[in-house]
Amino acid sequence: MSFAENLKKLPGISHLAAINLLDAEGNVVASIENKAGSQGSLAVYNHLAQTYGSINVEAAKKGMEIFAEHSEDERANPGKHPNIARLIAIEQGAPTLRVKHVFAV
Repeated sequence: MSFAENLKKLPGISHLAAINLLDAEGNVVASIENKAGSQGSLAVYNHLAQTYGSINVEAAKKGMEIFAEHSEDERANPGKHPNIARLIAIEQGAPTLRVKHVFAV
C-alpha cells in the first residue's frame, strides 16, 4: 500500500499542535509540528507512540512500513526525509525516543 493509503487508516491529529521527541534525559531532540509538509509524519509518529509507547526498534520498523515508498526514497537519498531517517537510525541501534504530545488549544 502507498503512504497516502496508509495515512487514511491512522488516527486523526487535529487535536495535536506537535509531537516532541525526547532522549533518555528528557531533552527535546526533535519536534514534528502540525503544519503542511509534516502532517503525515505527525500522524505516523502519533500512531507509533499510541501503539508502542515510544519510538523503539519495533515502532521504527512499523513506521518504515507505513511511510511505504517514502522509506525507499530515504534509503536511496539519505537525509531527504529527516523523520524517516530518524526511524532508520533507531532500527540500526540509535536510542529509543520518548514522545510528548503537544495538544492544540
